[in-house]
Amino acid sequence: MKAADFDYVRPDSLDEALAALTGCEGDARPLAGGQSLMPMMNFRLAQPDLLVDLNAIADLRSIEDRSDSIVVGAMTTYASLERSAIVADHLPLIGKALPHIAHPAIRNRGTIGGSLCLADPAAELPALMLALDATVIATSATGERRIKADDFFVGLYETDLRADEIVTAVSMPKPPAEACFAFDEIARRHGDYAMAGVAIAALGRGAVETIRIAFFSVSDRAVRATASETAMTGQSAADPDAVDRALDGIDALTLQGDLNAPVEMKRHLARVLLRRALAELD
Repeated sequence: MKAADFDYVRPDSLDEALAALTGCEGDARPLAGGQSLMPMMNFRLAQPDLLVDLNAIADLRSIEDRSDSIVVGAMTTYASLERSAIVADHLPLIGKALPHIAHPAIRNRGTIGGSLCLADPAAELPALMLALDATVIATSATGERRIKADDFFVGLYETDLRADEIVTAVSMPKPPAEACFAFDEIARRHGDYAMAGVAIAALGRGAVETIRIAFFSVSDRAVRATASETAMTGQSAADPDAVDRALDGIDALTLQGDLNAPVEMKRHLARVLLRRALAELD
């Protein structure tokens, strides 16, 4: 199929993009990498009246090392994240996950902001943002709003983003040197959406001081396993009893099956992945 008729604008500035979004009387959608939106339009699952193409707004493509955080512009592509020395040095969790995301052609076009706004429960980026305690920066004509990743993802393909806002950047606290990370997922083929996946950021080698465990492709959104986090806090990732308690914490999650696997299989995969990831924290 082909997309329904739509109008198209390619603004050169964020102000112009916001004006186009708010000035549209129908359904206006920002266009980032288009790796999800364009197929949805071709299948007529999405039929916007107006596409506001953000690709000419250079200010939205950046990776900045600030004093206590790394700030990534929303139009920064996966491929740019892969090539970034800043990401490699300060956000190794993202580096661990990127090779699992689709294929190079997709990573050349897909953007961090586009992935977060789509909020696909099977995507890696939302879970990474939960694990890294990220803040999503949304901008409207009236100013800027900062939304914790914990509050940004609210349901299946649903976020806290308002109709007059555009995600312009994501801010991630710069992890201390003693932080450790793990990432793993299970997919039928490399590059496919995961059947289940986990991302972990922890502080403390030996006894865990703090830990954030985020799962994807097991529920209607990326989710924190807070019961598992509590079980591991103050414990060693090498302690089998602590790990078993963390695995039991998965039962506190509201899991959902899909075409890949029913709920019980999702629970089993989540337990397998968490055990692997805790053993590989580095």
